[in-house]
Amino acid sequence: MEVFGYKIRTVVMPIIVINLIVFLLQLTLGSAFTNSFILISEDIFTRPWILVTSMFLHSTFGFSHILFNMYALFLFGPLLEQRIGAKRFLFLYLGSGFVAAFLSSFFYARALGASGAIMGMIGAMIILLPHLRLLLFFVIPMPLWMAGIAWALIDLFGVFFPSGVGNIAHLVGMGIGLLYGFYLKKEKKNFDRKFHSKKHLGKDDIEEYLNTGRI
Repeated sequence: MEVFGYKIRTVVMPIIVINLIVFLLQLTLGSAFTNSFILISEDIFTRPWILVTSMFLHSTFGFSHILFNMYALFLFGPLLEQRIGAKRFLFLYLGSGFVAAFLSSFFYARALGASGAIMGMIGAMIILLPHLRLLLFFVIPMPLWMAGIAWALIDLFGVFFPSGVGNIAHLVGMGIGLLYGFYLKKEKKNFDRKFHSKKHLGKDDIEEYLNTGRI
């Protein structure tokens, strides 16, 4: 992936760094800074950029919000990025975060956080790496697809019994990720069909394999 002529091999770490820098600005500059970029439902059509900026903000009441989000991004992000490439990862991350923010704005007056984007990432991984083993709540070993069901059920419970968490954003983000995961899986099947029918591989074929064949 190229940005301003420079090759970018990973986008996960820059995203984490941006989130941490923004969090430090929130702590330093106070609520005025946060309120300038937070998602406010009645402002999404007059200030549409808040649909993006809000996903880089986190609650400053303690450090758990940003720590859990950045831990999930650091843990799962490189695995998915290596699988689908930096460009697709960035598209999924920003796209699922944007759609989650937009749809959740019809339910929440104010919102912030990277959770919608991160759940989009996890949704895609459920399709592409369903048997990846993890410890749910750092205790219970299970495959990713089963953990995904548990997270979805927890968020569904939160929709009906609100606790201040953006459960709808989580569910929307995961839904976008699942759909994108299915799309990538279908794309790989089409590529495999075309790839196996070729007797000779050119430069473009090798590039396509690196972008699609490894998914």
